[in-house]
Amino acid sequence: MAVYDLEEQEKIDTLKSWWNTYGTLVTVLVAAFAAGIAGVQAWNYYQKQKTEQAAELYDSVLQVQGSGDPKKIGDAARLLMEGFPSSGYAARAALISARANFDNGDLQNAKSRLQWILDNSKEDELKDLVRLRLAGVLLDEKKYPEALSLLETRHGESFDSLYADLKGDILSATGKIAEARAAYQTALDKMGVKGTYHNIVQMKLDALQTAG
Repeated sequence: MAVYDLEEQEKIDTLKSWWNTYGTLVTVLVAAFAAGIAGVQAWNYYQKQKTEQAAELYDSVLQVQGSGDPKKIGDAARLLMEGFPSSGYAARAALISARANFDNGDLQNAKSRLQWILDNSKEDELKDLVRLRLAGVLLDEKKYPEALSLLETRHGESFDSLYADLKGDILSATGKIAEARAAYQTALDKMGVKGTYHNIVQMKLDALQTAG
């Protein structure tokens, strides 16, 4: 029994010595681990709350969209753009606002909203669409070099025909008939499936066959 007690005492003494050496480190590591779990949970909750708030604000943008009032739509969109700039909702709200401005003839604010999306959105496909729309606005302003520069930006394959078609419009407007024809032909080749849009581009190409 005495031997057993001695062995137990030695184990206890060894444990005490180990704890004196490493106890503080273990405590810190355990605390850090616990704090890490709590931090992740808190961060996830925070992100969830932000997403819900952004969704609510986006609903308000959709509600005023039907009014067609660019100021009301712009004010609602601005809340999202300033409060949740990295949210996908903010970029879509800015796109709605840009459309309202364009329909109202306010090209400057339309461009500003579209440029905001390019500067803040992380969605490549959305940015491809926005470049297309911004190039269209620049075409209306007769800012042809800027519009063409946007269309030269690398974009998703699904946008090839749309980019080529608009490029043809710009080149046609500048009198570069041969290049416009080539752009329209590229647009037709990229479409694959014939339809209403295919027919429209074909009409543009046909109209240039006897020109220039």
